[in-house]
Amino acid sequence: MLLQTVTPRAVLGTTVLLALFLSLTAHVAARNVLGDVDPRRALYVGPLPAVISVVGNALDAPGALIVLAALVVDGTMFRWSYEQPRRAVAAMTLIHGVVTTLLVGVLLLASVLLASMPG
Repeated sequence: MLLQTVTPRAVLGTTVLLALFLSLTAHVAARNVLGDVDPRRALYVGPLPAVISVVGNALDAPGALIVLAALVVDGTMFRWSYEQPRRAVAAMTLIHGVVTTLLVGVLLLASVLLASMPG
């Protein structure tokens, strides 16, 4: 078994990278629903779900609870950042979840392929 040391720098780096990734996918979701939007607004959406994910995993919380909490906060941040009606916010949150899941799947499969490359 590989032992790893968890440092504050590693936790902060993971949280920041996850927040940037979630902000990128939030922008994709917002563009999909609203059309041309300011990309800076998506920067408000990503950090809180990232913190929920990192803290929830550190506390060994159930995965379903972490995902539910992150989706609720995600929708709240979409509503606050983009000031749209509930129907548009629900669509953006759903699309954000789908796009994030698909991109994570692609990135994980690509890393598995690269790790299994001969030589």
